[in-house]
Amino acid sequence: MIRIKVLIVLSLLPFCSFSQSTLNYADDNFIGFTTITTSDGLLQLPIFKGCNCDNLTLASALDESDAEEVLGDMTGFWETDRFNPFTEEVNYPFVLQFQTDSFAAPVNKKMHVTSRYGWRRGRPHRGIDIDLVTGDDVKSILSGKVRYVGYTSGFGNTVVVRHYNGLETVYAHLSSFTVSVNQEIEKGHIIGKGGVSGNARGSHLHLEVRYYGNTINPEYLFDFSESSKIHANSIYVTEKWTSPRYHRSTRQSKIEVCTTLQEAEKFTPAKNEIYVVKKGDTLYRIANKYGVKITQLCKKNAIKHSTPLRIGQRLVVF
Repeated sequence: MIRIKVLIVLSLLPFCSFSQSTLNYADDNFIGFTTITTSDGLLQLPIFKGCNCDNLTLASALDESDAEEVLGDMTGFWETDRFNPFTEEVNYPFVLQFQTDSFAAPVNKKMHVTSRYGWRRGRPHRGIDIDLVTGDDVKSILSGKVRYVGYTSGFGNTVVVRHYNGLETVYAHLSSFTVSVNQEIEKGHIIGKGGVSGNARGSHLHLEVRYYGNTINPEYLFDFSESSKIHANSIYVTEKWTSPRYHRSTRQSKIEVCTTLQEAEKFTPAKNEIYVVKKGDTLYRIANKYGVKITQLCKKNAIKHSTPLRIGQRLVVF
């Protein structure tokens, strides 16, 4: 179960009024919440127009140990020997802040997306594939710090870069590495060479964008045309853009970027879908079929990973 605490800093909340159990935000000034990680779990901070929410400002509102963690590890969970160290779920919608208007193309030539984020051949495809030739340079799309360099099942040779707004970008199927863990890099820095390692059908770059372990459709945040633009400086992310089941890998989804909390709250998740267990089914197989996590299946159905499934059993998928 995710642990989230809301920090109230009076100097940062000039437009709040307090009651016994709630905060009433003035609609014209309250933007939403941003999330950082501390030693006590996830920490949500309210954001207001004109509020400087860079890491230094956030750190000044934390105690000494938490401030050191935020500034040193860019939101914690810093493990260099695990591809995905995150175990907690995020609340929707969440907001991402960008301090730049553009990103660096991950390849030197025109970015040709050969497969998109979404459902593909009966399985979730959680990133985009960009065409390249084995040996081509692969570059980090944003500045950040290298968290993981190594071989990952399915992904092959992989580099994970943590960025200063909490995002991580994943670069998979590489033939070689040119960076090491804990190395700080600027956007456009060469992190490796393209290849066909792992489960790859021909040479290409598999690029994923993750937030606390949750994949986001990269095309919701970034324009992979020649402009290399980031769609907005503040982007609200709903469940729609973190679940492949809402998209198809063979076509680009219609991009409607939410830049306000009000826009994001208009999104309504799909109604519950029921799956009837068949002979040979496992939680892993059902989760893969629908593009959800096993932990989500267990939580929605009040069962454990080890709970035996019965033929005819009805499971709420989402």
